[in-house]
Amino acid sequence: MSSGLDDDVDADAESQTEIETHGDSDIGTANTMLDRADESRIKLVVLLSANRLLITGALALGFFVAFMVLGQFYYPDFQADIQSGDTIETIFSTMLGAIITGTTLVVTITQLVISQENGPLGDQHARMSNTMDFRSYASELLEQPVPADPSAFLRVLVDATQKRARALRDAVSGSDNDQLRDELDEFTDSLTGNADEVRDELDGARFGTFDVLFAALDFNYGWKIFQVERMMYEYDDALSADQRQLFEELKTSLSMFGPAREHIKTLYFQWALIDLSQMILYAAVPALVVTGGMLAFVGSDSVTGVTFGIENILWVVDAAFTISLLPFLLLVSYIARIATIAKRTLAIGPLILRDSQR
Repeated sequence: MSSGLDDDVDADAESQTEIETHGDSDIGTANTMLDRADESRIKLVVLLSANRLLITGALALGFFVAFMVLGQFYYPDFQADIQSGDTIETIFSTMLGAIITGTTLVVTITQLVISQENGPLGDQHARMSNTMDFRSYASELLEQPVPADPSAFLRVLVDATQKRARALRDAVSGSDNDQLRDELDEFTDSLTGNADEVRDELDGARFGTFDVLFAALDFNYGWKIFQVERMMYEYDDALSADQRQLFEELKTSLSMFGPAREHIKTLYFQWALIDLSQMILYAAVPALVVTGGMLAFVGSDSVTGVTFGIENILWVVDAAFTISLLPFLLLVSYIARIATIAKRTLAIGPLILRDSQR
């Protein structure tokens, strides 16, 4: 029995040593999400920060080129199939049904998004009460009125966190514990650099674009909360009551950033889905016109000639097929960003789900 207890004590001691060693070596982090990520920077730029219409255009161009290469070189008999059979009718009759079905689905998604904003008076009153309660709490924390602009609200939260971190460092500067002072200096320098970067990104950012949420993602508040909790636990004996209070105040300001970011993320998702629905509806009209035109007016012998060594019928079919795919390509570009954001923000608080800072 005693051997089992000794093993448990040794395991606890090893675990505590591992926490202390890990904490000492990884307090500071990079200032942006792209620098912290363990994924390709180009991949994250394409999925997140790049303009969605530009990504849609790139996808359309890539499809157009790939279709042309396959039709001209990989399967040269495709041009003969177009001119001699019902290939055009088969392709575009299928696309016509897909466009109509997809557009109907998008309208349904839009209705679901809008329905979240509708409700009886009691529900609206509860939403308003919860919002005002949060603003009142934030106002007490910030000791100033809460800005109405989302980017300004996040900036003042970051400012409050930075001020409290500096106040804590000043309070601990006279401590006899050298390790505590060194770790807190490193932590404050990292937090200050991160806060300055996020503040610069938020300056002038307008909600409705991705800029506000992208800047909010750069502030890794969860990791900072963990470091605050770790230092409070490890150096509890070396802290005075006032220093513990400053630690708690810093933890509170960091914790406020979490629900604020999640609320702005939710609003952005709704905004982006409505934008996506509008754009797909706009793109569906020319896609339907082109698809219907190909079915009604383009036959096996209606397009002749050669351009740049390629049959004109292949140019026409490729261009029309690419245009008919625009609603789907818009869906891909927008959902790729939304899904990436959702995956990177699944946890709220100090839970690290990715390998970059586990």
